[in-house]
Amino acid sequence: MLEITEYIDNDYKAIDSLESIESVQDFFAKAPFSHFPVLEDGIYIGSLAADDAETFESDKKIKHYRYALEGFYARTNMIWLDVLEIFARNHTNIIPVLDDANKYVGYYEITNIIKFFYETPFLKEQGGIIIVKKNIIDFSMSQVIQIVESNNGKVLGLFISEATSEMVQVTIKMALGGMNEIIQTFRRFSYEIVSEHQEDNYLNSLKERSDYLDKYLNM
Repeated sequence: MLEITEYIDNDYKAIDSLESIESVQDFFAKAPFSHFPVLEDGIYIGSLAADDAETFESDKKIKHYRYALEGFYARTNMIWLDVLEIFARNHTNIIPVLDDANKYVGYYEITNIIKFFYETPFLKEQGGIIIVKKNIIDFSMSQVIQIVESNNGKVLGLFISEATSEMVQVTIKMALGGMNEIIQTFRRFSYEIVSEHQEDNYLNSLKERSDYLDKYLNM
């Protein structure tokens, strides 16, 4: 599998702080970026937002608007989940990348990181998805994995898809194992099944009883 650093891009040269606002406005008019990194004497000083650039005076230089630059960036040693978090937290489609010595090495584009995500087993491998929910006090990630594996399942990936001060919701992708057995085991351990499954014998039984009752009452 590819390393995420193989997606570092340099197709567009970073903007120099001495460039004019007019040239940057022209750049954003042609390039599909929400932000772009700015360097001063070769050092990354922040990213300029396209929306901000539109409001600046075109005859001035970027250095005059240094206060408006946003300081987010990724490190070359970051894992892809951390990179995705930076994208989400800063509402951007591009993230500058710095090495351990704070040297600018390029940028990540969100479309390329999504391609990388698609190559992970969580999306690429075939399997079933189940979403469970439980009281946060009693929740245990290790227990979730144990329930799947104790029913001959294999966890391909999982993440917390929703959380409050009281409840945690987890999305799990798994291969192998009997889905119905896994679902019933989760119920025995007081997990609520959020997702719907054709293999869920418990719900199928409840539906059959409900259909029978409706038919009886309508006779």
